[in-house]
Amino acid sequence: MLTMATFITKIAIIYAFLAIFLSADIGVFQGVESFGINYGQVANNLPQPDKVLELLSTLKLTKTRIYDTNPEILSAFANSNIEIIVTVENEILSQLDDPQQALQWVNSRIIPYLPGTKITGVQVGNEVFTDDDTTLIQHLVPAVVNIHNALAQLGYSNIKVSTPSSLAVLDQSYPPSAGSFKSEISGIMYQFLNFLSSSKSPFWINAYPYFAYKDDPNTIPLQYVLFNPNAGMVDPYTNLHYDNMLYAMVDAVSFAIAKMGFKGIEVRVSETGWPSKGDADEVGATPMNAATYNRNLLRRQMANEGTPLNPRMRLEVYLFALFNEDLKPGPTSERNYGLFRPDESMTYNVGLSALATSSASTSSSSISLASSGAKIKVAAPWECKSLVNLMFVYVLISTLYG
Repeated sequence: MLTMATFITKIAIIYAFLAIFLSADIGVFQGVESFGINYGQVANNLPQPDKVLELLSTLKLTKTRIYDTNPEILSAFANSNIEIIVTVENEILSQLDDPQQALQWVNSRIIPYLPGTKITGVQVGNEVFTDDDTTLIQHLVPAVVNIHNALAQLGYSNIKVSTPSSLAVLDQSYPPSAGSFKSEISGIMYQFLNFLSSSKSPFWINAYPYFAYKDDPNTIPLQYVLFNPNAGMVDPYTNLHYDNMLYAMVDAVSFAIAKMGFKGIEVRVSETGWPSKGDADEVGATPMNAATYNRNLLRRQMANEGTPLNPRMRLEVYLFALFNEDLKPGPTSERNYGLFRPDESMTYNVGLSALATSSASTSSSSISLASSGAKIKVAAPWECKSLVNLMFVYVLISTLYG
């Protein structure tokens, strides 16, 4: 028979258990964020790959993309938790429309590093649809298909093959529902989308609100492009509200894909960022704006946000870039997109340094950047509460009558 003293003791145990459980902030009801960073190498002063791996690990970044298949990087990243996307250089696309050469490329550039190095994707070329060399576009789809088939033949069909495009592939992007591809690339774009649909691969877009603002700072609100609080805009045809330009750009691509007759192709951002320095005519290229854009983007990633068109599909984003690259041609801004200088000091602080701490937090300065599936479901507060209540009842019964 249960005495009063025993009953009180067991009730105390129950409350102690609940106190521990509720204070643990276990986070099982939170979707897991995914965030990557582009690791460019157009520089003569960057740290060695093993030092870069240490930096990424310290920051708890688990996804990166490189613009080639640098063997030093692929070897250095072996047996780490870093997922890496590699790139086929534009210059060799014409060779890879031959299936045998594509197979040879995969055998020499990818296979030697598997499975130790977590190669999760191959980007075939970069912004090929809008490259100055208009002959490249004819080789794109055959190269993509051949690389995919070679990987599948060798047992690595899980490595997704695609290509990143610039926003210039769109004939219209505003409002988002008007998004459509340029007519001159529609034929090859259809072939490419058909491949993505059949292989369940994503459409990658390089999307830079900075460029839009720089070109028209008197019309485009700075707060809108920086993710800061603002009135935003409403698409008159869908009534969807946009409070930032990046999401509007992504949805414009989704609408363009739909107009080509495809659905279910996920749009991901292969590059976005903001320069911390620019020439006199590069309006807005300042450390403050760069820090604001990237910090706000990180907060959106922490919240596992989707776009207005696909609110339940977490938008995957790769930030450009890890380092400032001193050998990049073009205006000053091109050499000043990095979160870090080559000596690994921060160009500006976006909160990533807080990731080095061991304590997990849901604050804006501590952001989990582990990879996850694209579709997420965050439990409603009542669902979380119900689960806690059920556990309480279970523990109560087990303790009192166990």
